[in-house]
Amino acid sequence: MFGEKAVSLVKELHRCPPEQLHPVNEDLMRQVFAEMTALFEANKSDIEVNDDNKMIPSIHLRHSALEHNRRCVLAYLKQRLNKITQFRWDHGAVLPEEIQVNMQEHEKQWFNKYNKSLANYMLSLNGLDITQNTVPPKSLKIQVRCLQDYGELETDSGDIIMLTVNSEHYLPLSECEHLIKQGVLQHMGS
Repeated sequence: MFGEKAVSLVKELHRCPPEQLHPVNEDLMRQVFAEMTALFEANKSDIEVNDDNKMIPSIHLRHSALEHNRRCVLAYLKQRLNKITQFRWDHGAVLPEEIQVNMQEHEKQWFNKYNKSLANYMLSLNGLDITQNTVPPKSLKIQVRCLQDYGELETDSGDIIMLTVNSEHYLPLSECEHLIKQGVLQHMGS
């Protein structure tokens, strides 16, 4: 039946957990493209060979299947880009290796261009980092535990804090949020 492979492509992406990115199913994509090519060629030959109107319903059916497959492939690719965009906001400018491994080269190029556009926009806002504080804080300071030896951290107030493994600190959220995203610190509260 027409379009089943394209629908399975979309279903596969929706089965993937939101915090993960599976590799592109290139084999299934090739099968969908092969089906689209076959549909196009069948329509082309029917139009060239038949001058009567008997083949119009089958041409319309194949064209609808062709459009359906195209929409499914575009939805699949768009959803992958949406996930990559969300990863930028969740993980910062450098994605974890387990995500980068599953990205194709054109997706990596798109991610880099998105990073540059976002950085240029933030520079136009006098350096305001709009990727931080996406959720309003419950308090200005939070309890954190250091997960690795980081060294010294100088706060805005001029205090120097030594971040060593398993040390706990009560720090302003604005000064430690980037370290939480990097995996240096862990937020202790809920």
